[in-house]
Amino acid sequence: MVALGVILHALGGFAAGSFYIPFKKVRNWAWESYWLVGGVFSWIVMPWVVAVATVPELKSVLSKAPADSIMWSYLFGLLWGVGGLTFGLSVRYLGMSLGYAIALGFCAVFGTIIPPIYGRIFGELVTSASGLTTLGGVLICVAGITVCGWAGIAKEKELSAERKKEVIAEFNFVKGLWIAMFAGVMSACMAFAIAAGEPIATLAEKSGTATLWKNTPVFIFILAGGFTTNFVWCVFLNLKNQTHKDYRAAGNASLLGNYVFSALAGTTWYLQFMFYGMGTTKMGKYGFSSWTIHMAFIIVFSNIWGLIFHEWKGSSRNTHRLILLGILVLILSTLVVGLGNYLASSGR
Repeated sequence: MVALGVILHALGGFAAGSFYIPFKKVRNWAWESYWLVGGVFSWIVMPWVVAVATVPELKSVLSKAPADSIMWSYLFGLLWGVGGLTFGLSVRYLGMSLGYAIALGFCAVFGTIIPPIYGRIFGELVTSASGLTTLGGVLICVAGITVCGWAGIAKEKELSAERKKEVIAEFNFVKGLWIAMFAGVMSACMAFAIAAGEPIATLAEKSGTATLWKNTPVFIFILAGGFTTNFVWCVFLNLKNQTHKDYRAAGNASLLGNYVFSALAGTTWYLQFMFYGMGTTKMGKYGFSSWTIHMAFIIVFSNIWGLIFHEWKGSSRNTHRLILLGILVLILSTLVVGLGNYLASSGR
């Protein structure tokens, strides 16, 4: 069961680590325009499509959902939306490899450690073999993230300004670093939002929804909160920068193509939540550790894509070794966290 949970988180990590790729095909649109179009699909369209397809009594579940659970899921989703918004900016300024590593590093730590502290089970973690193993996996994840960040800093020092701009058009290390740190802390609210939506998930399961899909209706409220934040900011930028015309024209590029690639990016981003929600149902007693595994896989796949897209071209062999080491350490962390969950399910 735990092994299946890790596999599902790997699929979610692949989706999250890959979603930005279709955006690279969008032409002659401002960032806020394609980000909002993608967001309509990831935060509004897909949550409803998947919920309708997987929750037999969706209307009944939504009508009976506890008001406080809906409110907190939405509010945490609103805060997560701030993280998601600034996360997109961190990738814009740092590229996929470094942007993902820094932002999701902070996200992994806050999103994993705070829930057990809030739930008053942290003491149990440090007094059992399974808990210590799980926490060890979290520390290994932090070490892997640190190595990836170290490699990113080394790359930043080695590449010329011209090469940085060639690979990442708007590269700005200082601005991107601060944005990525803020994005990581705020993005951790997704873990809190899912915890707040547990009563809704339980209601869905009791209404006949398969356990694997019980978190699906929760995402309707969480991602509505995320959409609210991003909609307000993107529309503000559209008006400020006079880019609202993007939705009707794309210059010498294909307008339909821009919509298709933005929709594809948004749909792919939603898949990370779908697989994450499925994975949490298979992680057993220490479900909070799902966040660490999910973040680790995202960083692994985003760095692999960064290598494929030559973001590291021009950096030294030692820097390449560092980023590969970071990826391997992160993969190790998912295995250790998975082992901790397996031990917990065995009562150890």
